[in-house]
Amino acid sequence: ICRSDTRTVYIANKFPQHGHYIPQRFSDNRIISSKYTIWNFIPKNLFEQFRRIANFYFLIIFLVQVSPDHTPTSPITSGLPLFFVITVTAIKQGYEDWLRHKADNEVNGAPVFVVRSGSLVQTRSKNIRVGDIVRVAKDETFPADLVLLSSDRAEGTCHITTASLDGETNLKTHYSVPETAVSQSVSRLESLQAVVECQQPEADLYRFVGRITVTQQGEEIVRPLGPENLLLRGARLKNTKEIFGVAVYTGMESKMALNYKCKSQKRSAVEKSMNTFLIIYLGILLFEAILSTILKYAWQAENKWDEPFYNQKTDQERNSSQILKFISDFLAFLVLYNFIIPISLYVTVELQKFLGSFFIGWDLDLYHEESDQKAQVNTSDLNEELGQVEYVFTDKTGTLTENEMQFRECSINGIKYQEINGKLVPEGMTEDSPDGSNREEELFLKAVSLCHTVQISYDQTDGPGDPFSHANGFSPQMEYYASSPDEKALVEATKRVGVTFIGIVFNSYLSARRYKLLHVLEFDANRRRMSVILQKPSGEKVLFTKGAESAILPYTTSGEIDKTRVHVDEFALKGLRTLVVACRHFSADEYQEVDRRLHEARTALQQREERLVEVFSFIEKDLELLGATGVEDKLQDKVQETIEALRLAGIKVWVLTGDKHETAVSVSLSCGHFHRTMNILELVQQKSDNEETNCRTNCLCRIKEDHVIQHGLVVDGASLSLVGHLTLLKPITLAIGDGANDVSMIQEAHVGIGIMGKEGRQAVRNSDYAIARFKFLAKLLLVHGHFYYIRIATLVQYFFYKNVCFITPQFLYQFFCLFSQQVSVSPSHHFMSFSFEIFSYSGVSFLQMFGNWTFGTLVFTVMVITVTLKLAIETHFWTWMNHFVTWGSIAFYFIFSLFYGGIIWPFLHTQDMYFVFVQLLSSGSAWFAIIIIVITCLFPDVIKKVFYRHLQPTSTQKSQVSVRFPPQTLEL
Repeated sequence: ICRSDTRTVYIANKFPQHGHYIPQRFSDNRIISSKYTIWNFIPKNLFEQFRRIANFYFLIIFLVQVSPDHTPTSPITSGLPLFFVITVTAIKQGYEDWLRHKADNEVNGAPVFVVRSGSLVQTRSKNIRVGDIVRVAKDETFPADLVLLSSDRAEGTCHITTASLDGETNLKTHYSVPETAVSQSVSRLESLQAVVECQQPEADLYRFVGRITVTQQGEEIVRPLGPENLLLRGARLKNTKEIFGVAVYTGMESKMALNYKCKSQKRSAVEKSMNTFLIIYLGILLFEAILSTILKYAWQAENKWDEPFYNQKTDQERNSSQILKFISDFLAFLVLYNFIIPISLYVTVELQKFLGSFFIGWDLDLYHEESDQKAQVNTSDLNEELGQVEYVFTDKTGTLTENEMQFRECSINGIKYQEINGKLVPEGMTEDSPDGSNREEELFLKAVSLCHTVQISYDQTDGPGDPFSHANGFSPQMEYYASSPDEKALVEATKRVGVTFIGIVFNSYLSARRYKLLHVLEFDANRRRMSVILQKPSGEKVLFTKGAESAILPYTTSGEIDKTRVHVDEFALKGLRTLVVACRHFSADEYQEVDRRLHEARTALQQREERLVEVFSFIEKDLELLGATGVEDKLQDKVQETIEALRLAGIKVWVLTGDKHETAVSVSLSCGHFHRTMNILELVQQKSDNEETNCRTNCLCRIKEDHVIQHGLVVDGASLSLVGHLTLLKPITLAIGDGANDVSMIQEAHVGIGIMGKEGRQAVRNSDYAIARFKFLAKLLLVHGHFYYIRIATLVQYFFYKNVCFITPQFLYQFFCLFSQQVSVSPSHHFMSFSFEIFSYSGVSFLQMFGNWTFGTLVFTVMVITVTLKLAIETHFWTWMNHFVTWGSIAFYFIFSLFYGGIIWPFLHTQDMYFVFVQLLSSGSAWFAIIIIVITCLFPDVIKKVFYRHLQPTSTQKSQVSVRFPPQTLEL
């Protein structure tokens, strides 16, 4: 693929026929999200699986067992469980990847229409090439990144929704250049001579720099191209019958593919600790194997134990290398004790997480009836992480609030106004007061109703015709759409007070007056404002701008600045979202200079953003202050109770908002995040090193000095780097939000929660869990998370406990058999065949061999009963399933052992356990030993449980007692 600074796209692939032109090679239009292919699945999947410590460990053990030297156990004891685990995991991952292949094939095989050879041809999406002219109809998605050439609208515009890309549900308007907008038929498009020059692909959805050169009658006309001209793959066409566009980015080079961030595999703290435990137990295993090997050679230092009369060595054994013999014995002990590492732990944990995740979706307390939405689990790997969260980072708008903006107050020329029954009424007056509207009020309303990116959707019966065709210039069938709910609320508010915006696209209409839209100075996070340049009906050019207080007031030269600033602070303290509005009138010469600079900056292929920022700064100055607005975003239900519950649980909550810090404090107070008695510390606008050091020192000192007073901390973006000095080093974090702008923090946090809000589904799709309302977070963390953590922690500890109980008798048995690597556990207990050497320090006889298996069976029976009853002791809540599994496990062991040892199986190589178990159970002393040993093993656990329950009961145990034995009241 060619990777120069820019790419040249010849529309309809009309390459120049002169010179030595070599066509650039571009990516095809296939989307590939799958991980494997038929050819690389086995090696790639095996490589990934054996990166797990447990799998790699058992692979080594299996290779040792299949070595030529005899080992105490059969390779099947490690190979079969390993094969089962690897196979099950591979099937699961292969199935998931097959689903991705299936989804890719559906996308790549979708039918599309392209203009080729003078006609409209249907083909598959994967066959689109860079330079092809593609036709897209209403409600269809764009199959590639297209530069808009024309539409069925006379002005060459179209409306799209990008909800699948950035979560924004509003309709956005995109434009074609005038020279191509007239090409609305296949024949005219086929005759179009044009070249698009643009930047190479990048992931930023909102950045596109290019230009189109159209040749008409031998003259080349150059027009700038920006994000408003680019139709992104995955976006959907709305309110437009059809459009034609030229493909500039295809396949994996489209912005959707480049912007797609595959969610990194998050691992819970428990899973990380499991790896740590495995390493620790591996160390224990190595220690036991080395100790056993050393003790074996210590015993064999005496000739009677090294070469007894019944086990004479061969010449080869006498002459073999001592080092090789030591290594061989060490590996034999390693194999003998290898079951201290639980190979089935990962599979069991994943199964427990998968089945446990269904409880979240089944919980009716997490079901939102109004929207018919239940809690959603996108990954079950982090269930227990929900119960260990220390910090919650939450978005404000749409997460804590309803994201339904309502206009409340405004300040015009230093006077506060409120909306009362469809009228703007100055503070202290009533709606019956005489209408005293003046020039300042009219100009303010014009600015608010025209300075925005609001679009209008008309009912099909109306159609998008001339708005003046409607009575009184307004159609009741039209509906406002906006990328920002603030803008929509303000436009609707001006309509209620009598100033109605009914314009679309290039022409805006206000009170039966036509305003021509000349330029839009788009909003960006650095400027924190947006502006429009309009031409009045009189021909005068005017700029209207609105933005944050800090982005407008420093650039104003007139107006009631001090009063407006006071009113903005008052609005913020009430929890209102504030915007400041201003304007600037241009002379003819000034506008000519502005138009020239904007054209040069927008047609530049290099450093366009920097040049635009410079021009915007040149334009947005010497402003006349008009006023400010205050819009309310209502809090969701039970936000205050939820935050309070999280705070009482010891969880620190950080609310993230783009509002000014006064608004942040006010909202925090209203939602219970801050309390009136709190000491509010502000860490804002800290830029110099000295300021940072002093502020950090002061904050830390004040927090350390006050041990009783609670503190609330307000931090702005410029000072955010200091937060790391005020918090823990590596806390478990949770991020929750509802919009596409929250996706980054949702993916970066240990646990990401998506709110099923009104800003699309991008946050939900990229989250680990999704809930309908913020209030559900309390039960998700404090109930489900708490229980999941207890379950998984108990499960992991129990697994290691079980395996230690299984292998410790084998280790101790080696002291009895002089470290001869003799197994004490029979083949039936491993459910495998074992190969072993017969060794006895006092002589060999049939009765002694029978006694060996009887003793091993007795020990194993005690172990099975003990570890099962241990699980019963640790069980907090009993159901029929618990009873069935617990007592059924013990019953199954007895039934299987009797069945296995009571029949001669012809397909088994050896059957050393024939009738051993029956003989064991027929002995009263064996039953007595089993009962006594089991009671002795479990007695400390029972005593500990009783002791702690009565002397140091937990909150849960106290609640259990209060429910079972409620306090009695006596009446006298």
